[in-house]
Amino acid sequence: MRFNLIKIGEAAELLGVSIDTLRRWDKAGKFLSVRTGSKGHRFYRFSDIESKLNSASNYRNLAREWVQSTEGFSLDPQVYCETRDMFQARLETLQSRLGKMMPLEKVVSLVIAVAGEIGNNSFDHNLGNWSDIMGIFFYYDERNKSIILADRGQGILSTLKRVKPELDNAKEALRVAFTEIISGRQPEARGNGLKFVKSIIINNSFSLDFQTGNAFLHLKQNDEDLFIQEIGTTIKGCFATIKIERTI
Repeated sequence: MRFNLIKIGEAAELLGVSIDTLRRWDKAGKFLSVRTGSKGHRFYRFSDIESKLNSASNYRNLAREWVQSTEGFSLDPQVYCETRDMFQARLETLQSRLGKMMPLEKVVSLVIAVAGEIGNNSFDHNLGNWSDIMGIFFYYDERNKSIILADRGQGILSTLKRVKPELDNAKEALRVAFTEIISGRQPEARGNGLKFVKSIIINNSFSLDFQTGNAFLHLKQNDEDLFIQEIGTTIKGCFATIKIERTI
């Protein structure tokens, strides 16, 4: 293991962020540098870089563990939005952050729209019907430019069966949600909202991983046909990762 200090440029490259971002983190006390020399140049401990890299992966693992667990467990407030108002406030904060980091305003507005649609669906379709823990997991992985969203709600199959009782598995429900216009007031936003999400993803440099129950969808730019498969793990509610593939 390396214990030496590394320059700010190398640290930025390892973390996948800009030098200006590291300076902002340092100033805000979010990720501190080590000042050396008479000019006070910023350096970083390699051990801190390793911890930072591992934390992003840990958050994804935490979200998956949360939605797979039988009874659920309490989350760090940093990644938990109990109410829609909390989610909207943090979504607006994220939009402001991304706007300072990314050169294209359109990219930011579109990815926020996708995240907002998926997150709001969780509140719309589980209102008064959360299976155990209300609210959603919400985290932005800055290094991988991805947004993680998860809930322990009823899932898409239970939601759509209210107006399409013939649905009998999560895979078919996921296909319907992303391709069909749904009539009927309560599940309309979920079905039609995810169709909106699909249109944004396939027309822009984004990708989406989406799981509900034991059905998993991977969607990326130019994917007119959906690739949905049944997988060996089953989750409560929904688990989504939205990734910004490139910004120029």
